[in-house]
Amino acid sequence: MKQFSSIAILLILALGLIRYIAIKPCAGAESVEQSPYDGLWAQRAFPYQKIPSEAYFTAQDQVANQAQARGEGLLNWVGAGPTNVGGRITDVAMHASDEQTIYAASASGGVWKSSDTGASWFPISDALPSLSIGDIAIDPSNKNVLYCGTGEPNGGGGSITYDGRGLYKSTDAGSTWSSLGLTNTGSIGRVEVNPENPNHLFVAAMGNLFGDNAERGVFRSTDGGQSWDKPLYINDSVGVIDLAIHPLDPDTIFAVSWQRVRRPNRRVYGGTGSGIWRSTDGGDNWTKLGGGLPTGSQGRIGIAIAPSNPNVIYATVAKTTGSFSGVYKSSDHGNTWALVPGDGTPGYSTFGWWFGQIRVHPTNPDLVFNLGIGWVLSPDGGTSWAEVSEYLHADYHGLYIHPANPNLWVVGNDGGVYINTNAGNTPWAHHPFPISQFYTSEIDYQDQTNFYGGTQDNGTWRTLSGGLDDWQFIAGGDGFVTLVNPQDNTLYYTCYQYGGFSGSNGALPPPAARFNWNTPYILDPNNPQKMYLGGESLFESDDAGLTWNAISPDLSNGVLGLGGVVYGTITTIAASPINGDHLVVGTDDGNVWVTTDGAQNWAKVSLNLPKRWVTRVVTDLWDVNTIYVCLSGYRYFDDMVHIYKSTNMGQSWVSVSGNLPDVPVNDLILDPLNPQGWVIATDVGVFITDNGGNTWIPANDGIPNVPILDLTFHAPSRTLAAASFGRSM
Repeated sequence: MKQFSSIAILLILALGLIRYIAIKPCAGAESVEQSPYDGLWAQRAFPYQKIPSEAYFTAQDQVANQAQARGEGLLNWVGAGPTNVGGRITDVAMHASDEQTIYAASASGGVWKSSDTGASWFPISDALPSLSIGDIAIDPSNKNVLYCGTGEPNGGGGSITYDGRGLYKSTDAGSTWSSLGLTNTGSIGRVEVNPENPNHLFVAAMGNLFGDNAERGVFRSTDGGQSWDKPLYINDSVGVIDLAIHPLDPDTIFAVSWQRVRRPNRRVYGGTGSGIWRSTDGGDNWTKLGGGLPTGSQGRIGIAIAPSNPNVIYATVAKTTGSFSGVYKSSDHGNTWALVPGDGTPGYSTFGWWFGQIRVHPTNPDLVFNLGIGWVLSPDGGTSWAEVSEYLHADYHGLYIHPANPNLWVVGNDGGVYINTNAGNTPWAHHPFPISQFYTSEIDYQDQTNFYGGTQDNGTWRTLSGGLDDWQFIAGGDGFVTLVNPQDNTLYYTCYQYGGFSGSNGALPPPAARFNWNTPYILDPNNPQKMYLGGESLFESDDAGLTWNAISPDLSNGVLGLGGVVYGTITTIAASPINGDHLVVGTDDGNVWVTTDGAQNWAKVSLNLPKRWVTRVVTDLWDVNTIYVCLSGYRYFDDMVHIYKSTNMGQSWVSVSGNLPDVPVNDLILDPLNPQGWVIATDVGVFITDNGGNTWIPANDGIPNVPILDLTFHAPSRTLAAASFGRSM
């Protein structure tokens, strides 16, 4: 184990999964709609098409218990950036009595706090069991009392969002947290606190994203969260996404229901269950409102009460298809509604399930903001609309205008938090904090301070100095595998979704019939001019990616899935550093193939392995016939584990998972100084072994509670980089 204890560790953290090419470096996650595809979910759900959330949380608890029992870890991680690249913000909040303190909820990087109006930020929720945050709320009567609703409620199109583990409360401005339960609510869209009685709480729960469950609707507590009832419940596929409480009459509450069904090959983001509800007796009884609101099936809706005139209420409504339906306004407490005369569409979207946020200025009931890909405002109650600002970043999810200082605006989007002290006029301040979602990491072999990585939505980035805040954008789309030629670091390769491979030398992808969402390719460890890239077949290039030849048949079982869900592709490739004729390939439909004669003949060696998505194949550094396979997924009535070893090129397999929890393993690194020393990346962090997989120990000191999707090891300097899904450096 000591082999790794002195490694210089750099943490490349990451957030991401979307399906389209970003035109701008920070283009919006949902901006070019293609077929439904949930890569991270599909990987973990194959072949049973479901993920047991209880297994994931059990694994988290097991890791926490192991880490606590052993004390200090063997790997001490430090951040490596980027701090100049943001990530998705789901909510922003301030207290009416405080113009300095800002709270920001992130999609999978936790809650962050600024005490200096956004000039600097620090995380405050890293001790929570979930860093996927849906809402952050502050008690109106006590600025130190916070409520954190976990689980991002934005349904996404191709982007994955993570369910959470309920509601948490802090009484010391975020220093410590306690659980208030609601652990099975999946995602929480809004938390409201009665301004006259802080023990009265309301929670909008959307339920599980990828399954139906009854733990959704409006939950209510009259004792500060010690106990809960559920006064508004429609059914197990209709949740509640938004709440608004009357500032002068807190017995009046508005709730927005949203009918949402999501499967890997199907999305139903609307229906007759969507609508606006009102209670005038503190939540005991609810009435679904009409009076001019659109009838029939509706998509996602957002609601806001004008603080300076609570009779005025606005709702932004999407159609079931996701396109914009319109902004509706009520001037009589929600009794009647009318479509505003102006067109609030500009800057909205065709995927309204990603947004559903509308805000009203604290002192002007006619100044209303509609949030979408861009954001627009109306100065006259909806008669006319205009863009709010110059381009900041796409996909807006939160806005707070301070009631004591209406010149202070705080907005959150997929690029982070932007702050303005001039009532929305230029300039805007942007001080990102590390919540990017990285899929992959790479270290320049010639200079271990140069780091590369591919992120969700925000493309591919690198630093050529090892600095935290000087990362440069080098490629668009969702960034995936990035490699640097070890002999010539001016030659590097990037890739975006579905085989969008390119090289700095002009390299382009081969003519495969289909590519995985995260297309694998490698440089031959014996000759980096030789490359391998996987589609449905394996392709080889002898000229650094300029030309390609297929060297295998279709190694998958063919195309599986419906509605754009792509299976039947290669997901991982390995070439032996001892003998380049030995190749190993894994697929998303559970196949592992080997060749020992330079691809003249292929043998399928996975018949005795569990049928799971193959995340990584690895060739041994010492024995040419020893190979390793890492698997995603979970155990379902079968005796499966997540790491297997073969000493005879796959003719037989043994488990080397030891005491690992039942959780996907995403990568495996072999220590060249210790044949028994390995490091793995999993959905619950990093583990290390010094006895060949008999015993695994969590090694996450310095890493927040986020999935680790990729590892890169620079052997000469003993530097290990980890790509995490939620906390960039």
